[in-house]
Amino acid sequence: MKKIIFSVCLLSVFTMLHSQSFNTFPVTTQKPPLHGKHWMAITGKPLAATAGAMIFDRGGNAVDAACAMLAATCTMWDVLSWGGETQALIYNPRTGKVMAINALGVAPTGATAGFFKSEGYKYPPQYGPLAAVTPGTPGGLMVMLSEYGTMSLREVLAPAMEMAAGYPIEAQTANSIERNKRRIKEWPYSAKVFLPHAGEEREAPAAGEIFVQADLLATLTKLVETEKLALKKHKSRKEAIYAAYDRFYRGDIAAEFARGCQEQGGLITTEDLAKWEVKIEEPLMTEYRGIEVYKLQQWTQGPVMLQTLNILENFNLKEMGYNSTRYIHTLYQAMNLAFADRDFYYGDPAFPPEEPMQGLLSKEYAGERGRLINTERNDPAVRPGDPYPFEGKVNPFATQLNAWQADAGTIFPSDDPGQYERFLDTFTSGTTSIEAADEEGWVVSVTPSGGWVPACIAGNTGIGMSQRMQSFVLDEKENPFNVVEPGKRPRVTLTPTLAMKDGKPFLAFAKQGGDEQDQLLLQFFLNIVEFGMTVQEACEAPSFKTLQMYSSFGDHEKASGGLVLNNSMPDWIRKELGSMGYRLTFQERTSGPVNAIAFDREHGTFWGGSSNYGEDYGIGW
Repeated sequence: MKKIIFSVCLLSVFTMLHSQSFNTFPVTTQKPPLHGKHWMAITGKPLAATAGAMIFDRGGNAVDAACAMLAATCTMWDVLSWGGETQALIYNPRTGKVMAINALGVAPTGATAGFFKSEGYKYPPQYGPLAAVTPGTPGGLMVMLSEYGTMSLREVLAPAMEMAAGYPIEAQTANSIERNKRRIKEWPYSAKVFLPHAGEEREAPAAGEIFVQADLLATLTKLVETEKLALKKHKSRKEAIYAAYDRFYRGDIAAEFARGCQEQGGLITTEDLAKWEVKIEEPLMTEYRGIEVYKLQQWTQGPVMLQTLNILENFNLKEMGYNSTRYIHTLYQAMNLAFADRDFYYGDPAFPPEEPMQGLLSKEYAGERGRLINTERNDPAVRPGDPYPFEGKVNPFATQLNAWQADAGTIFPSDDPGQYERFLDTFTSGTTSIEAADEEGWVVSVTPSGGWVPACIAGNTGIGMSQRMQSFVLDEKENPFNVVEPGKRPRVTLTPTLAMKDGKPFLAFAKQGGDEQDQLLLQFFLNIVEFGMTVQEACEAPSFKTLQMYSSFGDHEKASGGLVLNNSMPDWIRKELGSMGYRLTFQERTSGPVNAIAFDREHGTFWGGSSNYGEDYGIGW
């Protein structure tokens, strides 16, 4: 009798899974969740997480620790360097507000659409000095530290400076250098740093070898010396940090950076560096089922997650079941609608025309967009909507909108497997993420990037230049808000997130990975809010990816109908999705890597999570 009852139960469970969902998110996770009472530090490399822990141990707050982790990851070339860009959201417990840090560089003098077209480019190049916007990370770090931190620049940079003097390089970066050495050799200052064994079979450092960056150490030492001199002159902590800031952007470091850039064919001038500044901004926000979700402004892709949440609020996702066919299809269609808007309407708000963000983020517009979803099939020709009526305006770009091509640049493996693999590499090109929180209530979420290997190093500074120029377009028919011009910031993929509930921090989360960032952050958030997962379960749970938006990199291609599923997805869901017009590919790992901190208000503690692949790592206390 027991055997019959057990068989019936198994049949019932199988029927529920088949009809509703693919409920295989971990009960026992592959990585343990982190727990902490006093602080939490999570980032893309174990050594960098240790740098954050060191700062906490010395009495720093979450901003101090985040700055130390940022400096360390840049020094380790964790798919970024010091010449890249930094984007952050910071919760200030003293004001109860979330603030945004915009430390994205700008297009330099001479960087016009006409210039790049005359050089034969369809988009600005992916690599080299012409790919560089002005460096933002040094300024971003110093502004965050001076405005919201407690420590000196010397204290926060100490771990990174020790690493620049020589640290055991890890295999991931060392092997990336070796794979890219042919391109690195095009730039003499890069070859000097990255290829210590020039002429040998392996010219990059080996894993575990002490990797020395003397020029970078000299640059960081100049910043610390400038701060020290200012303090001797009885300047305040903040004033002393800004003195170092001025030396980087207006002094001898700036002069050498510009010289080294121009020597190798770049456009950045000392005037470009002197005029650039970090912006402290109000973030954008939407409310989803009582939770406030904060993102950076439309110079990032961050608002796309807010738009998608507004659409999805009109659907009962929990009833559909986690990773069921209906759930995947609904999220995919909602994301595509929002990403089509991103591709046409997002850009630097400091430059005209003004982006229609009020309309794009309105609940009424989301309702209209959601009604376009075909519940039976994928729509490969999804287009941007018209948010202007929701602002009481007429769309000034109706001609360009009507001419917008939904299928331009579409590729798929059957067309050219090699091209498709290159597309995926750029589509998911990595950065790192940094999450920090402390018992006083400070919370920091950062997605820095730029200057990744293979980077062109600017002269004798030791600083790799950004490659973010490629995220601009050269033709306004693609996006009239994101056409390159001097002084303008490109629309980037980088997108940290903070969520608040009942006026208090609820989640801080971010991930690396180019255009896939917001779609996987969305799924991580829904894993917790709709399906009750713990933060570590949500980090490891298998996600899916849409490839139906234009890549922000390279040739800005897309794969209409492209859907990347986890290898463990059941056959019946694969068949159902295939019959709905999706073109499926599969990956073993699809969850991130997401790094996240959740706030346990009941017990007054932190939960930390980090996806179960890559080198992302956290420490709590």
